[in-house]
Amino acid sequence: MNEFPTTNPHGKVLAAIDESAYTESVCRHAAWAAAKLDAPLELVHVLDRDLRSPAVDLTGNLVLGTSEALLAELADLDERRGRLAQERGRLLLEQARNFAAKEGADATTLLRHGGLVDVLGEQEPGVRLFVLGKRGERDGFARGHLGSQLERVVRAARRPVLVAAGGFRPIRRALLAFDGSPTARKAVGVVAGSPLFDGLQLQLVMVAHGGEAEDGLLESARRELSGAGRDATAVRLSGDPEEVISEYVAEQGIDLLVMGAYGRSRIRQLIVGSTTTAMLRSASVPVLLVR
Repeated sequence: MNEFPTTNPHGKVLAAIDESAYTESVCRHAAWAAAKLDAPLELVHVLDRDLRSPAVDLTGNLVLGTSEALLAELADLDERRGRLAQERGRLLLEQARNFAAKEGADATTLLRHGGLVDVLGEQEPGVRLFVLGKRGERDGFARGHLGSQLERVVRAARRPVLVAAGGFRPIRRALLAFDGSPTARKAVGVVAGSPLFDGLQLQLVMVAHGGEAEDGLLESARRELSGAGRDATAVRLSGDPEEVISEYVAEQGIDLLVMGAYGRSRIRQLIVGSTTTAMLRSASVPVLLVR
């Protein structure tokens, strides 16, 4: 079975790191995934596209000769700022390698200038799985807030994205949130075929009002998992999906939540599916998003 229909089965796990509080968690989740997939691990840090001072028109504002001296000084400052940013990035990547090593991974590193979405897009052909934190260094750590970079990456990426939680813990139990949508059915195929889920306890959960149609979809998904050798418990619940799934994750001690990136109400060009976005904001466990 093809694990990820749109991915490179021999590709690397690529984890994007920054100076946020999520960095250690991202590295350790990425190391776990790389080990399960028997894939190489690479850690990437992206420097801002333009580290230079903002352009200022000094014409007519300074005494002749002063503007040239100031512009030269600003150019020198820009150069020093760039060198410092690169050195800081290298140190950050070395620290990240040490975090990954806690999970037994020997990661390579990559330092790039540009925008995160652009850099990940360039790397995507050789990637099997992306790993990111829920929030970046500029997004703060407020619960309920979703990093703007993550939202852009999820919209743009064609590869699965593992969104790391605030901390890392061993992953033993996984829950697949199923709503019958195309991406949810694709997620079933991922769980069925990927070595990422070997040895994990699986639960297949559908939040619906009930009825033969929903029961049929849920049973069909369970049979697909069973046919692939996955022993999954199928459960149908009712209520608000975000609240119900969050409560179920806590009650059952779930370590990993798997979802389609878009549900039935997908607005293709504007936002991630509303339930998916809500779960990302509230989830206290890592979330694997399948496109």
